[in-house]
Amino acid sequence: MKLDFSPQDESFRQEIANWLANNLCGEFDIICGRGGPGDQHSLVEERKAWEQKLYKGGWTCIGWPTEFGGRDASIEQQVIFNEEYARAQGPGRAGHIGETLVGPTLIAFGSQSQKDRYLPGILKGETFWCQGYSEPNAGSDLANVKTKAVFDETSQQWQITGQKVWTSLARESDYCFVIARTDLKSTGHRGLGFFLVPIDQPGVTVRPIKQLTGTSEFNEVFFDNAECLDDDLVGESGDGWKVAMGLLGFERGVSTLGQQMLFQNELDEVISLAKTNGSARNPQIRQRIAEAHIGLKIMRYNSLRILSSEQGDGQLQKEAMIYKLYWSSWHRNLGKLAMDVMGPEGELLQGKSYELNSLQSMYLFSRADTIYGGTNQIQRNLIAERALGMPREPRG
Repeated sequence: MKLDFSPQDESFRQEIANWLANNLCGEFDIICGRGGPGDQHSLVEERKAWEQKLYKGGWTCIGWPTEFGGRDASIEQQVIFNEEYARAQGPGRAGHIGETLVGPTLIAFGSQSQKDRYLPGILKGETFWCQGYSEPNAGSDLANVKTKAVFDETSQQWQITGQKVWTSLARESDYCFVIARTDLKSTGHRGLGFFLVPIDQPGVTVRPIKQLTGTSEFNEVFFDNAECLDDDLVGESGDGWKVAMGLLGFERGVSTLGQQMLFQNELDEVISLAKTNGSARNPQIRQRIAEAHIGLKIMRYNSLRILSSEQGDGQLQKEAMIYKLYWSSWHRNLGKLAMDVMGPEGELLQGKSYELNSLQSMYLFSRADTIYGGTNQIQRNLIAERALGMPREPRG
C-alpha cells in the first residue's frame, strides 16, 4: 500500500489547489459547499456551468486515458484532486455519474461508436447522466429487475417498458443508463441488457419524489415503450449484469477519497461546535469524537490499499467489498454524534419550510446511507459469500 506522494504529485497538488483558489470564486461563490448528499437538487444550472469551467481548465475526467480527452492521471494524482476539491469546498459534481461511472464503463465495455458519441459530452460538461438500476421490487436485490427490453425488428430499436425509482437528478439529466431484461423468460442476473437511453422522448416520464423537507432530489422514472438504438446496447443482450457490476466497481474508485474529505469537513464542524458550546468537556463526547477520527483514518488507509492494487477493469476486489458497509455505518454514527453535540438545539428548526442547518441535514441524510446502494444487510451477505467464500444464503 502506497501512503506517500512524490514531489511531482505534490506539485500537482499545488497546481489544482491554486486553480481552485483562483476560479472557485466570484460568480461561483454561491455554489461553494453546495450540491452534496441531501442537497443535490440545489443550484443545478450553476453547477452545470461549473462543470464547463472545470473542462476549460483541464480538470474534468483527469483519470481517463489521453486518447479520450483525459490526463491519464495516476491514482495518486486522482486522489490528490479529490482531496483538494473537497478541501476547497468544491460543489457536488453535476457530472459525477457521467465522469466516474458511465465514462469508465464505456471505456471498458463500450463500442467505439458509443465512445465517440458519448465521451466528449461528458468530458466537456455538456451532457449529464442518471442511473436506472433500482425498481420498486428490485433495490438491493438488483437481479430482480422487471423492466423489460424488446427488440422491434421493424424499427431496429429496443422498446423499453418498466419503472425505476430513487433516480437521483433524473430531471436534470440528458441520458439514463438502464438495466432491463432482454430475455423475458430469464430470472436473476441472466438475460439482462445495459442500455443508454435518452430521457427527452415521449416514452419517458420523470416524476419527482417529494420528501418531508419539501425537496425532490430523487425521482421515479417510467418507461413506456421508450426507444433505444440497438447501437446503444452496451455489450451483448445478455451482458447487462457483467457491465452493471463493472460499473459498481468503478463506483468504489478514487472518488471515495473525496467523499472522505467531505466527511472530514463534517467532523471538523462537529468538533468546532463541541468546543464552542462546551460539549467537548463531556468525556463520552470526547471519546466518540476520537473514535470518529480513528474510523475515518481506517477508511482512508483501506481505500489506499484498494487503489494501490486497482486493475482498471471495474472488478470489485475483496478489500473493496467492505467499503460501503464501513463508511455508511461510520457516517450514520457521525450523524448521531452531531445531534448529541448540538443537544436540545438540534431539535429546533432555523425557520419555516423545514429549514435545516448543515449538521441536522447530515444527520437525516446519513440515515439513508445504510440503505441506498445496497443495505447493510445485503452488504454483509456480499462480504460473506463473495469475499470470504462462505455458503450462499438459502434462496426462496
